Amino acid sequence: MDPRYCAQDIIRCDLCEGDVVQSHCEVCYTNLCKACVREHLSASSKGHKVVPYSERRTPNNPKCKNHLKNCQLFCEKCDIPVCSTCISSGKHREHCLLNIFQKLSCKTKAIKRDLIELECRIYPKYGDIALDIKNKKDKSDNLYHKLKIAVNKQGETWHREIDIIVNKQKSEIDDMKTIHMSILNKQENIITQITSKMKQRVLDLQKTLEFNDLSLAHKSRNEEFRRLPPKVNVSLPVFSPQKINTKQLNQLFGSLSELSMTTKHGKTIETPETVSYPQARPLLDEPELISTIGAKNKLYSIACLSDEEIWTRENDSIMKLYNLQGKLVKSIWTSSWKNTDDIAVTKSGDLIYTDYKRRSINIVNKRDISELIRLEGWKPSNVRCTLTDDLLVIMDSDDGEQSKLVRYVDQIEKETFQFDNTGKPLYSSGYFTKYISENRNLDICVADYLAKAVVVVDQAGNLRFRYTGHSTSIRNVFDPVGVTTDSQSQILTSDRFNNCIHILDQNGHFLRYIKNCELHHPWGLCVDTKDNLFVSESDSKKVKQIKYM
Repeated sequence: MDPRYCAQDIIRCDLCEGDVVQSHCEVCYTNLCKACVREHLSASSKGHKVVPYSERRTPNNPKCKNHLKNCQLFCEKCDIPVCSTCISSGKHREHCLLNIFQKLSCKTKAIKRDLIELECRIYPKYGDIALDIKNKKDKSDNLYHKLKIAVNKQGETWHREIDIIVNKQKSEIDDMKTIHMSILNKQENIITQITSKMKQRVLDLQKTLEFNDLSLAHKSRNEEFRRLPPKVNVSLPVFSPQKINTKQLNQLFGSLSELSMTTKHGKTIETPETVSYPQARPLLDEPELISTIGAKNKLYSIACLSDEEIWTRENDSIMKLYNLQGKLVKSIWTSSWKNTDDIAVTKSGDLIYTDYKRRSINIVNKRDISELIRLEGWKPSNVRCTLTDDLLVIMDSDDGEQSKLVRYVDQIEKETFQFDNTGKPLYSSGYFTKYISENRNLDICVADYLAKAVVVVDQAGNLRFRYTGHSTSIRNVFDPVGVTTDSQSQILTSDRFNNCIHILDQNGHFLRYIKNCELHHPWGLCVDTKDNLFVSESDSKKVKQIKYM
Protein backbone atom coordinates (compact mmCIF):
# COMPACT_ATOMS: atom_id res chain seq x y z
CA MET A 1 0.00 0.00 0.00
CA ASP A 2 1.16 3.53 -0.79
CA PRO A 3 2.49 4.92 2.55
CA ARG A 4 0.83 8.25 1.79
CA TYR A 5 -2.57 6.66 2.41
CA CYS A 6 -1.87 4.28 5.28
CA ALA A 7 -2.28 6.82 8.11
CA GLN A 8 -6.02 7.22 7.75
CA ASP A 9 -8.88 6.05 5.56
CA ILE A 10 -10.42 9.45 4.83
CA ILE A 11 -8.29 12.61 4.78
CA ARG A 12 -10.20 15.81 5.50
CA CYS A 13 -9.52 19.36 4.30
CA ASP A 14 -7.21 21.31 6.64
CA LEU A 15 -9.24 24.52 6.18
CA CYS A 16 -12.88 23.52 6.52
CA GLU A 17 -12.18 20.16 8.25
CA GLY A 18 -15.28 18.79 6.57
CA ASP A 19 -14.92 17.81 2.93
CA VAL A 20 -12.64 15.10 1.58
CA VAL A 21 -9.22 16.23 0.32
CA GLN A 22 -8.73 16.57 -3.45
CA SER A 23 -5.69 18.87 -3.68
CA HIS A 24 -2.48 19.64 -1.80
CA CYS A 25 -0.37 22.84 -1.53
CA GLU A 26 3.30 21.84 -1.68
CA VAL A 27 4.40 25.26 -0.38
CA CYS A 28 2.24 25.30 2.76
CA TYR A 29 1.81 21.50 3.17
CA THR A 30 -1.94 22.09 3.36
CA ASN A 31 -4.58 19.54 2.29
CA LEU A 32 -7.50 21.17 0.46
CA CYS A 33 -10.97 20.23 -0.73
CA LYS A 34 -12.24 21.56 -4.05
CA ALA A 35 -14.20 24.41 -2.44
CA CYS A 36 -11.22 25.69 -0.41
CA VAL A 37 -8.62 25.83 -3.20
CA ARG A 38 -9.66 29.31 -4.37
CA GLU A 39 -9.65 30.70 -0.81
CA HIS A 40 -6.17 29.28 -0.17
CA LEU A 41 -4.74 30.69 -3.41
CA SER A 42 -6.13 34.15 -2.60
CA ALA A 43 -4.53 34.22 0.86
CA SER A 44 -1.64 36.66 1.29
CA SER A 45 1.60 34.77 0.73
CA LYS A 46 4.62 34.67 -1.54
CA GLY A 47 3.01 31.96 -3.68
CA HIS A 48 1.33 28.60 -3.55
CA LYS A 49 1.73 25.41 -5.57
CA VAL A 50 -1.51 23.40 -5.55
CA VAL A 51 -1.41 19.91 -7.14
CA PRO A 52 -3.84 16.95 -7.11
CA TYR A 53 -3.52 15.12 -3.80
CA SER A 54 -2.41 11.89 -5.48
CA GLU A 55 0.42 13.72 -7.26
CA ARG A 56 1.75 15.58 -4.25
CA ARG A 57 5.45 15.45 -3.58
CA THR A 58 6.30 12.91 -0.86
CA PRO A 59 9.04 14.05 1.54
CA ASN A 60 12.11 11.87 1.95
CA ASN A 61 11.83 9.42 4.81
CA PRO A 62 14.56 9.96 7.41
CA LYS A 63 16.80 7.02 8.10
CA CYS A 64 16.85 5.36 11.51
CA LYS A 65 20.21 6.16 13.17
CA ASN A 66 20.36 2.74 14.83
CA HIS A 67 19.09 0.41 12.09
CA LEU A 68 19.62 2.44 8.87
CA LYS A 69 16.06 1.72 7.77
CA ASN A 70 13.39 4.14 6.54
CA CYS A 71 11.27 5.50 9.38
CA GLN A 72 7.50 5.44 8.99
CA LEU A 73 6.64 6.68 12.49
CA PHE A 74 7.74 9.35 14.95
CA CYS A 75 7.91 8.83 18.75
CA GLU A 76 6.57 11.93 20.54
CA LYS A 77 8.03 11.02 23.94
CA CYS A 78 11.56 10.31 22.64
CA ASP A 79 11.30 13.03 19.96
CA ILE A 80 12.90 10.86 17.27
CA PRO A 81 11.86 9.06 14.04
CA VAL A 82 11.54 5.28 14.53
CA CYS A 83 11.60 2.35 12.12
CA SER A 84 9.84 -1.01 12.32
CA THR A 85 12.82 -2.59 14.13
CA CYS A 86 12.67 0.13 16.81
CA ILE A 87 8.97 -0.64 17.33
CA SER A 88 9.49 -4.39 17.58
CA SER A 89 12.27 -3.89 20.15
CA GLY A 90 9.66 -2.74 22.70
CA LYS A 91 11.58 0.42 23.64
CA HIS A 92 8.67 2.58 22.52
CA ARG A 93 5.87 0.53 24.04
CA GLU A 94 3.01 2.75 25.27
CA HIS A 95 4.66 5.81 23.69
CA CYS A 96 2.64 8.11 21.44
CA LEU A 97 3.57 7.29 17.81
CA LEU A 98 2.66 9.56 14.91
CA ASN A 99 2.77 9.06 11.17
CA ILE A 100 6.10 10.47 9.96
CA PHE A 101 4.42 12.58 7.28
CA GLN A 102 1.93 13.95 9.80
CA LYS A 103 4.85 14.98 12.03
CA LEU A 104 6.67 16.54 9.08
CA SER A 105 3.57 18.53 8.19
CA CYS A 106 3.29 19.91 11.74
CA LYS A 107 6.99 20.76 11.82
CA THR A 108 6.81 22.46 8.42
CA LYS A 109 3.85 24.57 9.51
CA ALA A 110 5.74 25.65 12.65
CA ILE A 111 8.74 26.69 10.54
CA LYS A 112 6.47 28.55 8.13
CA ARG A 113 4.75 30.39 11.01
CA ASP A 114 8.16 31.51 12.26
CA LEU A 115 9.17 32.60 8.77
CA ILE A 116 5.98 34.60 8.22
CA GLU A 117 6.27 36.26 11.65
CA LEU A 118 9.88 37.23 10.98
CA GLU A 119 9.23 38.58 7.49
CA CYS A 120 5.85 40.24 7.99
CA ARG A 121 5.78 41.39 11.63
CA ILE A 122 9.14 41.50 13.40
CA TYR A 123 11.48 42.60 10.58
CA PRO A 124 9.37 45.68 9.63
CA LYS A 125 9.40 46.87 13.26
CA TYR A 126 13.20 46.91 13.24
CA GLY A 127 13.02 48.91 10.01
CA ASP A 128 10.79 51.45 11.74
CA ILE A 129 13.27 51.77 14.62
CA ALA A 130 16.20 52.22 12.21
CA LEU A 131 14.28 54.97 10.36
CA ASP A 132 13.42 56.66 13.66
CA ILE A 133 17.11 56.72 14.63
CA LYS A 134 18.07 58.24 11.25
CA ASN A 135 15.44 60.97 11.63
CA LYS A 136 16.63 61.76 15.15
CA LYS A 137 20.24 62.01 13.96
CA ASP A 138 19.26 64.41 11.18
CA LYS A 139 17.18 66.61 13.48
CA SER A 140 19.79 66.53 16.23
CA ASP A 141 22.60 67.58 13.89
CA ASN A 142 20.57 70.62 12.82
CA LEU A 143 19.72 71.49 16.42
CA TYR A 144 23.33 71.31 17.58
CA HIS A 145 24.32 73.58 14.69
CA LYS A 146 21.70 76.13 15.82
CA LEU A 147 22.98 75.88 19.38
CA LYS A 148 26.46 76.87 18.23
CA ILE A 149 25.09 79.87 16.32
CA ALA A 150 23.21 81.04 19.42
CA VAL A 151 26.32 80.75 21.56
CA ASN A 152 28.42 82.65 19.00
CA LYS A 153 25.87 85.47 18.78
CA GLN A 154 25.82 85.87 22.54
CA GLY A 155 29.61 85.74 22.65
CA GLU A 156 29.99 88.60 20.14
CA THR A 157 28.14 90.97 22.51
CA TRP A 158 30.45 90.17 25.39
CA HIS A 159 33.74 91.09 23.68
CA ARG A 160 37.05 89.34 24.01
CA GLU A 161 37.09 88.82 27.79
CA ILE A 162 34.42 86.15 27.49
CA ASP A 163 36.01 84.21 24.60
CA ILE A 164 37.18 81.53 27.02
CA ILE A 165 33.61 80.94 28.20
CA VAL A 166 32.34 80.81 24.61
CA ASN A 167 34.89 78.20 23.62
CA LYS A 168 34.22 76.22 26.77
CA GLN A 169 30.50 75.98 26.13
CA LYS A 170 31.04 75.12 22.47
CA SER A 171 33.23 72.29 23.68
CA GLU A 172 30.46 71.14 26.02
CA ILE A 173 28.06 71.09 23.08
CA ASP A 174 30.49 68.97 21.10
CA ASP A 175 30.86 66.59 24.04
CA MET A 176 27.09 66.27 24.37
CA LYS A 177 26.77 65.67 20.66
CA THR A 178 29.50 63.02 20.84
CA ILE A 179 27.66 61.22 23.66
CA HIS A 180 24.33 61.61 21.89
CA MET A 181 25.66 60.35 18.55
CA SER A 182 27.48 57.52 20.32
CA ILE A 183 24.23 56.29 21.84
CA LEU A 184 22.29 56.64 18.59
CA ASN A 185 25.12 54.97 16.64
CA LYS A 186 25.19 52.10 19.13
CA GLN A 187 21.44 51.66 18.78
CA GLU A 188 21.82 51.76 15.02
CA ASN A 189 24.56 49.11 15.21
CA ILE A 190 22.36 46.93 17.42
CA ILE A 191 19.52 47.18 14.88
CA THR A 192 21.92 46.46 12.00
CA GLN A 193 23.39 43.41 13.76
CA ILE A 194 20.03 41.97 14.73
CA THR A 195 18.64 42.67 11.25
CA SER A 196 21.60 40.83 9.72
CA LYS A 197 21.02 37.85 12.03
CA MET A 198 17.33 37.91 11.15
CA LYS A 199 18.07 37.89 7.42
CA GLN A 200 20.36 34.88 7.90
CA ARG A 201 17.67 33.16 9.99
CA VAL A 202 15.13 33.74 7.20
CA LEU A 203 17.55 32.18 4.69
CA ASP A 204 18.15 29.19 7.01
CA LEU A 205 14.41 28.61 7.47
CA GLN A 206 13.82 28.87 3.72
CA LYS A 207 16.59 26.34 3.13
CA THR A 208 15.05 23.98 5.71
CA LEU A 209 11.69 24.20 3.95
CA GLU A 210 13.35 23.59 0.59
CA PHE A 211 15.02 20.31 1.66
CA ASN A 212 11.89 18.87 3.38
CA ASP A 213 14.14 16.87 5.65
CA LEU A 214 12.71 15.97 9.09
CA SER A 215 16.15 15.06 10.37
CA LEU A 216 17.22 18.71 10.23
CA ALA A 217 16.92 20.18 13.72
CA HIS A 218 14.67 23.19 14.19
CA LYS A 219 14.56 25.35 17.25
CA SER A 220 12.59 28.57 16.99
CA ARG A 221 14.60 31.71 17.62
CA ASN A 222 11.72 34.12 17.12
CA GLU A 223 11.62 34.91 20.84
CA GLU A 224 15.14 36.34 20.48
CA PHE A 225 13.90 38.77 17.83
CA ARG A 226 10.54 39.64 19.44
CA ARG A 227 12.26 41.57 22.23
CA LEU A 228 12.66 44.86 20.40
CA PRO A 229 15.35 47.19 21.73
CA PRO A 230 13.80 50.20 23.50
CA LYS A 231 13.55 53.47 21.63
CA VAL A 232 15.56 56.32 23.13
CA ASN A 233 13.80 59.62 23.80
CA VAL A 234 16.20 62.52 24.19
CA SER A 235 15.67 65.69 26.19
CA LEU A 236 17.79 67.91 23.95
CA PRO A 237 19.88 70.67 25.51
CA VAL A 238 18.71 74.28 25.17
CA PHE A 239 20.90 77.38 25.34
CA SER A 240 19.56 80.03 27.72
CA PRO A 241 21.36 83.40 27.23
CA GLN A 242 21.64 85.88 30.06
CA LYS A 243 22.14 89.68 30.14
CA ILE A 244 25.72 90.90 30.44
CA ASN A 245 27.12 91.17 33.94
CA THR A 246 30.93 91.37 33.88
CA LYS A 247 31.20 90.44 37.55
CA GLN A 248 29.45 87.15 37.10
CA LEU A 249 30.43 86.05 33.62
CA ASN A 250 30.55 82.35 34.38
CA GLN A 251 27.11 82.32 35.97
CA LEU A 252 25.28 84.77 33.73
CA PHE A 253 26.67 84.14 30.26
CA GLY A 254 24.21 81.27 29.79
CA SER A 255 24.01 77.60 30.46
CA LEU A 256 23.24 74.44 28.56
CA SER A 257 20.69 72.02 29.94
CA GLU A 258 21.97 68.50 30.46
CA LEU A 259 21.70 65.87 27.75
CA SER A 260 19.35 63.19 29.04
CA MET A 261 17.74 60.22 27.37
CA THR A 262 14.88 57.97 28.34
CA THR A 263 13.15 54.95 26.85
CA LYS A 264 9.48 54.96 25.88
CA HIS A 265 8.51 54.05 29.44
CA GLY A 266 10.54 56.79 31.09
CA LYS A 267 13.70 54.87 32.05
CA THR A 268 16.73 57.20 32.06
CA ILE A 269 19.73 56.16 29.95
CA GLU A 270 23.09 57.52 31.12
CA THR A 271 25.48 55.64 28.83
CA PRO A 272 25.09 53.20 25.93
CA GLU A 273 25.90 50.33 28.31
CA THR A 274 22.66 50.90 30.24
CA VAL A 275 20.55 49.56 27.34
CA SER A 276 19.92 45.94 28.34
CA TYR A 277 17.48 43.08 27.97
CA PRO A 278 15.83 40.85 30.59
CA GLN A 279 18.12 38.03 31.66
CA ALA A 280 16.82 34.47 31.62
CA ARG A 281 15.87 33.27 35.10
CA PRO A 282 15.20 29.60 35.86
CA LEU A 283 12.18 28.39 37.83
CA LEU A 284 12.80 27.07 41.33
CA ASP A 285 12.29 23.33 41.86
CA GLU A 286 10.39 24.17 45.05
CA PRO A 287 8.73 27.62 45.24
CA GLU A 288 9.17 29.32 48.63
CA LEU A 289 6.55 31.04 50.78
CA ILE A 290 8.12 34.38 51.78
CA SER A 291 5.36 36.10 53.77
CA THR A 292 1.64 36.00 54.56
CA ILE A 293 -0.73 38.94 55.02
CA GLY A 294 -4.02 38.41 56.85
CA ALA A 295 -7.22 40.30 55.97
CA LYS A 296 -10.62 40.53 57.68
CA ASN A 297 -12.86 39.63 54.74
CA LYS A 298 -12.88 37.36 51.71
CA LEU A 299 -10.22 38.41 49.21
CA TYR A 300 -10.51 38.75 45.43
CA SER A 301 -8.48 41.21 43.33
CA ILE A 302 -4.99 42.34 44.33
CA ALA A 303 -2.57 44.83 42.73
CA CYS A 304 1.04 45.68 43.60
CA LEU A 305 1.60 49.35 44.41
CA SER A 306 5.32 48.65 45.00
CA ASP A 307 7.59 45.84 46.14
CA GLU A 308 6.58 46.69 49.71
CA GLU A 309 2.82 47.47 49.51
CA ILE A 310 -0.18 45.79 47.93
CA TRP A 311 -3.80 46.87 47.31
CA THR A 312 -6.64 44.38 47.95
CA ARG A 313 -10.32 44.23 47.01
CA GLU A 314 -12.37 42.38 49.58
CA ASN A 315 -16.08 41.54 49.59
CA ASP A 316 -17.14 44.95 50.86
CA SER A 317 -16.94 48.56 49.70
CA ILE A 318 -13.44 49.16 51.11
CA MET A 319 -10.18 48.85 49.17
CA LYS A 320 -7.23 48.33 51.52
CA LEU A 321 -3.47 48.88 51.20
CA TYR A 322 -1.22 46.55 53.25
CA ASN A 323 2.54 46.44 53.71
CA LEU A 324 4.46 43.14 53.71
CA GLN A 325 4.31 43.01 57.51
CA GLY A 326 0.50 42.80 57.29
CA LYS A 327 -0.07 46.32 58.62
CA LEU A 328 -3.05 48.20 57.16
CA VAL A 329 -1.56 51.37 55.62
CA LYS A 330 -4.64 52.94 54.00
CA SER A 331 -8.34 52.29 53.39
CA ILE A 332 -10.43 53.75 50.57
CA TRP A 333 -14.20 53.75 51.06
CA THR A 334 -16.46 53.77 48.00
CA SER A 335 -20.20 54.03 47.70
CA SER A 336 -20.32 50.93 45.50
CA TRP A 337 -21.05 48.41 48.29
CA LYS A 338 -19.83 45.12 46.85
CA ASN A 339 -20.13 46.39 43.28
CA THR A 340 -16.39 47.15 43.08
CA ASP A 341 -15.32 44.34 40.78
CA ASP A 342 -11.62 44.81 40.10
CA ILE A 343 -8.68 47.06 40.89
CA ALA A 344 -5.47 48.08 39.10
CA VAL A 345 -2.58 50.47 39.71
CA THR A 346 -1.29 53.04 37.19
CA LYS A 347 2.42 53.67 36.61
CA SER A 348 2.13 56.84 38.70
CA GLY A 349 0.65 54.85 41.61
CA ASP A 350 -3.01 55.88 41.34
CA LEU A 351 -5.65 53.23 42.07
CA ILE A 352 -8.20 52.30 39.38
CA TYR A 353 -11.40 50.38 40.13
CA THR A 354 -14.54 49.32 38.26
CA ASP A 355 -18.11 49.82 39.48
CA TYR A 356 -20.32 47.25 37.76
CA LYS A 357 -23.64 48.64 38.95
CA ARG A 358 -22.90 52.26 38.00
CA ARG A 359 -21.16 51.26 34.71
CA SER A 360 -18.13 53.34 35.65
CA ILE A 361 -14.33 53.13 35.76
CA ASN A 362 -12.92 55.30 38.53
CA ILE A 363 -9.56 56.63 39.76
CA VAL A 364 -8.37 57.29 43.30
CA ASN A 365 -5.75 60.04 43.56
CA LYS A 366 -4.60 60.13 47.18
CA ARG A 367 -8.10 59.99 48.73
CA ASP A 368 -10.04 61.81 46.03
CA ILE A 369 -12.25 59.59 43.85
CA SER A 370 -13.24 60.73 40.36
CA GLU A 371 -14.98 59.03 37.46
CA LEU A 372 -12.79 58.35 34.40
CA ILE A 373 -15.23 56.57 32.08
CA ARG A 374 -19.02 56.00 32.11
CA LEU A 375 -20.36 53.26 29.82
CA GLU A 376 -23.70 53.00 28.00
CA GLY A 377 -25.22 49.56 27.37
CA TRP A 378 -22.19 47.80 28.89
CA LYS A 379 -21.02 47.09 32.43
CA PRO A 380 -17.27 47.00 33.28
CA SER A 381 -16.03 44.07 35.32
CA ASN A 382 -12.26 43.64 35.21
CA VAL A 383 -9.52 46.20 34.48
CA ARG A 384 -5.74 46.24 33.99
CA CYS A 385 -3.16 48.99 33.31
CA THR A 386 -0.72 48.22 30.48
CA LEU A 387 3.01 48.88 30.22
CA THR A 388 2.17 52.19 28.50
CA ASP A 389 -0.54 53.07 31.04
CA ASP A 390 -3.44 52.30 28.71
CA LEU A 391 -6.52 50.70 30.30
CA LEU A 392 -7.72 47.23 29.30
CA VAL A 393 -11.32 46.65 30.39
CA ILE A 394 -13.50 43.52 30.16
CA MET A 395 -17.19 44.43 29.98
CA ASP A 396 -20.54 42.66 29.61
CA SER A 397 -23.60 43.79 27.68
CA ASP A 398 -26.70 44.70 29.65
CA ASP A 399 -28.55 41.59 28.41
CA GLY A 400 -25.64 39.37 29.45
CA GLU A 401 -25.32 37.90 25.96
CA GLN A 402 -21.95 39.43 25.01
CA SER A 403 -18.52 40.16 26.49
CA LYS A 404 -15.68 42.15 24.98
CA LEU A 405 -12.25 43.57 25.79
CA VAL A 406 -11.68 47.30 25.16
CA ARG A 407 -8.44 49.31 25.19
CA TYR A 408 -8.69 52.93 26.37
CA VAL A 409 -5.95 55.49 25.65
CA ASP A 410 -6.38 58.73 27.61
CA GLN A 411 -9.98 57.67 28.38
CA ILE A 412 -10.77 57.28 24.65
CA GLU A 413 -11.84 53.89 23.30
CA LYS A 414 -9.15 52.86 20.78
CA GLU A 415 -9.59 49.12 20.19
CA THR A 416 -12.24 46.46 20.78
CA PHE A 417 -11.53 42.72 20.84
CA GLN A 418 -14.67 40.58 20.74
CA PHE A 419 -14.46 37.97 17.93
CA ASP A 420 -11.78 35.73 16.44
CA ASN A 421 -11.06 35.58 12.68
CA THR A 422 -13.85 33.03 12.19
CA GLY A 423 -16.45 35.31 13.80
CA LYS A 424 -16.70 33.30 17.02
CA PRO A 425 -16.67 35.14 20.38
CA LEU A 426 -13.26 35.32 22.02
CA TYR A 427 -14.71 35.31 25.54
CA SER A 428 -17.64 33.63 27.27
CA SER A 429 -20.83 35.64 27.73
CA GLY A 430 -22.45 36.31 31.06
CA TYR A 431 -21.09 38.05 34.11
CA PHE A 432 -18.27 36.32 35.92
CA THR A 433 -14.56 36.70 36.54
CA LYS A 434 -12.38 37.47 33.53
CA TYR A 435 -9.08 38.77 34.87
CA ILE A 436 -6.64 40.47 32.47
CA SER A 437 -2.87 40.81 32.12
CA GLU A 438 -0.67 42.30 29.40
CA ASN A 439 2.46 40.26 28.66
CA ARG A 440 5.91 41.73 27.93
CA ASN A 441 5.52 40.70 24.27
CA LEU A 442 2.28 42.80 24.29
CA ASP A 443 -0.04 39.78 24.15
CA ILE A 444 -3.23 40.22 26.18
CA CYS A 445 -4.08 37.30 28.48
CA VAL A 446 -7.59 36.80 29.90
CA ALA A 447 -8.46 34.12 32.48
CA ASP A 448 -12.02 33.24 31.42
CA TYR A 449 -13.63 31.31 34.28
CA LEU A 450 -16.82 30.25 32.46
CA ALA A 451 -14.89 29.11 29.36
CA LYS A 452 -12.41 27.20 31.57
CA ALA A 453 -9.56 28.69 29.54
CA VAL A 454 -6.87 31.34 29.44
CA VAL A 455 -7.48 33.21 26.17
CA VAL A 456 -4.44 34.95 24.66
CA VAL A 457 -4.58 37.43 21.76
CA ASP A 458 -1.78 39.50 20.24
CA GLN A 459 -1.75 43.31 20.39
CA ALA A 460 -3.89 43.46 17.23
CA GLY A 461 -6.56 41.22 18.80
CA ASN A 462 -5.74 38.08 16.78
CA LEU A 463 -6.27 34.86 18.74
CA ARG A 464 -2.91 33.22 19.51
CA PHE A 465 -4.06 30.30 21.66
CA ARG A 466 -6.42 29.05 24.37
CA TYR A 467 -4.90 27.21 27.32
CA THR A 468 -7.42 24.77 28.82
CA GLY A 469 -5.30 23.14 31.50
CA HIS A 470 -2.74 20.40 31.95
CA SER A 471 -4.95 17.64 33.24
CA THR A 472 -2.37 14.88 33.78
CA SER A 473 -1.67 15.81 37.40
CA ILE A 474 -4.82 17.45 38.76
CA ARG A 475 -8.14 15.97 39.80
CA ASN A 476 -10.73 18.64 39.14
CA VAL A 477 -11.67 20.53 35.99
CA PHE A 478 -9.36 23.46 35.16
CA ASP A 479 -10.78 26.46 37.05
CA PRO A 480 -8.87 29.63 36.00
CA VAL A 481 -9.52 32.80 37.96
CA GLY A 482 -6.58 35.20 38.33
CA VAL A 483 -3.84 35.76 35.72
CA THR A 484 -0.57 37.70 35.64
CA THR A 485 2.72 37.76 33.70
CA ASP A 486 6.36 38.24 34.72
CA SER A 487 9.61 39.68 33.32
CA GLN A 488 10.26 36.47 31.37
CA SER A 489 6.90 36.77 29.55
CA GLN A 490 5.68 33.73 31.46
CA ILE A 491 1.94 33.48 32.14
CA LEU A 492 0.70 32.50 35.62
CA THR A 493 -2.93 31.59 36.28
CA SER A 494 -4.62 30.50 39.49
CA ASP A 495 -6.57 27.21 39.40
CA ARG A 496 -8.99 27.71 42.28
CA PHE A 497 -10.42 24.27 43.05
CA ASN A 498 -7.18 22.45 42.24
CA ASN A 499 -5.36 24.71 44.74
CA CYS A 500 -2.44 25.47 42.44
CA ILE A 501 -0.89 27.97 40.03
CA HIS A 502 -0.13 27.02 36.40
CA ILE A 503 3.01 28.54 34.85
CA LEU A 504 3.10 28.72 31.01
CA ASP A 505 5.58 30.16 28.55
CA GLN A 506 4.42 32.99 26.29
CA ASN A 507 3.31 30.49 23.62
CA GLY A 508 0.98 28.63 25.98
CA HIS A 509 3.22 25.63 26.69
CA PHE A 510 2.85 24.29 30.22
CA LEU A 511 6.04 24.63 32.31
CA ARG A 512 5.11 23.57 35.84
CA TYR A 513 2.72 23.98 38.79
CA ILE A 514 3.07 25.84 42.04
CA LYS A 515 1.30 23.29 44.23
CA ASN A 516 3.04 23.77 47.55
CA CYS A 517 2.95 26.81 49.91
CA GLU A 518 -0.35 25.45 51.33
CA LEU A 519 -2.43 27.20 48.68
CA HIS A 520 -6.17 27.11 49.36
CA HIS A 521 -8.58 28.43 46.73
CA PRO A 522 -6.10 30.88 45.08
CA TRP A 523 -7.82 33.78 43.34
CA GLY A 524 -6.13 37.10 42.47
CA LEU A 525 -2.53 37.25 41.22
CA CYS A 526 0.10 39.95 40.70
CA VAL A 527 3.90 40.07 40.37
CA ASP A 528 6.24 42.74 41.76
CA THR A 529 9.35 44.14 40.04
CA LYS A 530 11.48 41.35 41.53
CA ASP A 531 9.20 38.65 40.09
CA ASN A 532 7.82 37.69 43.49
CA LEU A 533 4.27 36.34 43.12
CA PHE A 534 1.40 37.57 45.31
CA VAL A 535 -1.64 35.27 45.61
CA SER A 536 -4.95 36.15 47.28
CA GLU A 537 -6.87 33.23 48.80
CA SER A 538 -10.58 34.00 48.75
CA ASP A 539 -11.73 31.79 51.63
CA SER A 540 -8.70 31.84 53.95
CA LYS A 541 -8.59 35.69 53.79
CA LYS A 542 -4.81 35.64 53.17
CA VAL A 543 -2.37 37.13 50.67
CA LYS A 544 0.74 34.99 50.18
CA GLN A 545 4.04 36.19 48.74
CA ILE A 546 5.84 33.40 46.87
CA LYS A 547 9.32 33.23 45.33
CA TYR A 548 9.23 30.92 42.30
CA MET A 549 12.23 32.04 40.21
